[in-house]
Amino acid sequence: MSTPATPATPTRTEPSVTTAVSKDLRREVLEANLRIPRAGLATLTWGNVSGVDRQAGVFVIKPSGVAYDVLREEDLVVVSLSDGSVVEGHLRPSTDTETHRSLYLAFPSIGGVTHTHSTHAVAFAQARRAIPVLGTTHADTFNGPVPVTAALTPQQCATDYEYNTGQVIVDLLDRDDTRAREVPGALVAHHGPFTWGADATASLEHAIICEAVAEMALHTIALGTAEPPQHLLDRHFTRKHGPDAYYGNPSST
Repeated sequence: MSTPATPATPTRTEPSVTTAVSKDLRREVLEANLRIPRAGLATLTWGNVSGVDRQAGVFVIKPSGVAYDVLREEDLVVVSLSDGSVVEGHLRPSTDTETHRSLYLAFPSIGGVTHTHSTHAVAFAQARRAIPVLGTTHADTFNGPVPVTAALTPQQCATDYEYNTGQVIVDLLDRDDTRAREVPGALVAHHGPFTWGADATASLEHAIICEAVAEMALHTIALGTAEPPQHLLDRHFTRKHGPDAYYGNPSST
């Protein structure tokens, strides 16, 4: 496994023509980041989305601390997948960059990663409780509870903290790519949710769903839960995922 690295700080110059990734990927990552505040998932700048180009060996991520309302495509930072160094960009990448990188390295199916501090999902993370499956809305996307990690140790916090934040998720899922596809999100204990998907857009949509089902779960727990039948949950997951899925329509493009 590649060892963690602290991303290099590039020279602060005016942005130039970029070559490491396609313009389509940059646009997708930008739009996914701009949707974070629109979806009510972040206060201030508390969230970021990335998208990976595995063939080029890089991923694109939001710069650190830049407000969404002034974020531009040329502000996005391109980072090496192998060592975490900055390949292109005039700003520092998100402080969560190494967490994104560790997830990309562990799970080949992941094409995009989103991190937010959305209120209801964070409440579960701070309580160190998984988001339980209490109905079909949850089962449509997550084939099981949204799990919560172990707390990071003093050593994990002291050295390579952000990379180790990803590793506790990797350990939680036993480095199982199938499990990562079926449950595309996890709560880092005392921190918040990370979600992922086939691309940046899907990872952001899973963050929106994660927050929605967390809110529903809190209301349901307050009223008193009733265990849903597993066959119903299975039906809802399989009608949207896997070889027998039939939800939706083929793309017209």
